[in-house]
Amino acid sequence: MIQIHRRLIALLATGLLCATPPLWAQTSDKPLRIILPVGAGSGVDTIVRAVGPALSKALGGQPVIIENLPGAGGITGTASLVKAAPDGLTIGVVSNNHVINPSVYKKMPFDSVEDITAISVIGSTPMVLVVNPVKVPAKNVKELIAFLKARPDAYNYASSGNGTILHLAAEMFVDEAGVVIRHIPYKGSGPMIADLIGGQVEMGVLALPAIQGHLKSGALRAIGVGGQSRSAAAPEIPTIAEQGLPNYDASGWFAVIAPAKLPAAEVKRLHAAFITAFATPEVKDAMARQGNDIHPSTPEAAARFFRSETERYARLVKKSDIKVD
Repeated sequence: MIQIHRRLIALLATGLLCATPPLWAQTSDKPLRIILPVGAGSGVDTIVRAVGPALSKALGGQPVIIENLPGAGGITGTASLVKAAPDGLTIGVVSNNHVINPSVYKKMPFDSVEDITAISVIGSTPMVLVVNPVKVPAKNVKELIAFLKARPDAYNYASSGNGTILHLAAEMFVDEAGVVIRHIPYKGSGPMIADLIGGQVEMGVLALPAIQGHLKSGALRAIGVGGQSRSAAAPEIPTIAEQGLPNYDASGWFAVIAPAKLPAAEVKRLHAAFITAFATPEVKDAMARQGNDIHPSTPEAAARFFRSETERYARLVKKSDIKVD
């Protein structure tokens, strides 16, 4: 009898050891921290908050905490991310700024490619050139160019920070249009939008999801979409290219990253959760309303994308001679 009991205990012990859950299951009751190196109300912020509940569900009910850490064109938040433990509990969602920064900042506290683990480039979002409708009467590209040329250096355009994609997108327009207008950098798109609506600055380029409500209310006026085709979410807004500046092409993308050396099992788990979350009907509907094009990449494709985009923006920054101390 004692021998049978001992055998049962041994079998139970072996079974318990074999049934030990993997690391992700052990930590799934702890919250997933998503660092956004952008301010509240930005395009990326709007997207991530829309997918948050579905992501939590896809992770088996794991709580999701979204933390905005804006500053220095995204460097502040990403610096915090790369220092986090590679345990699958801290990730970030970044945009074009992540690969632009190495070309515009003399010193970087991290390597934008080597110090991260790429999980997925989730999709892209349209950018829109907007003006304050009280300060600027122009309703299209032709009228805006004529208005600015008649008043050289009399107006300002805003950006979310020196060297950010919103800075580069606006500077592309200035260069293509041949106008003279001052640049006013902000710490994030939230205060930038507030001052655009308030009339402290007259013009800027912003992600469509961040300003849709302001366009509908009339607080801001859209001049044109930055991509090569109109947005399905706002088909009434013509592209800047079709309005006489055919070489103008500026759009944004957003991607999920984690600290370097994240275990392959965690990469797989998080990648699968984002794929599932963005495929849910409610999130697909939200992304469609915002005008986002969702096409999640594999981790391997995301890693290649980061390298190629870093090289592409390096050429663009050099041509525009944009520098940040």
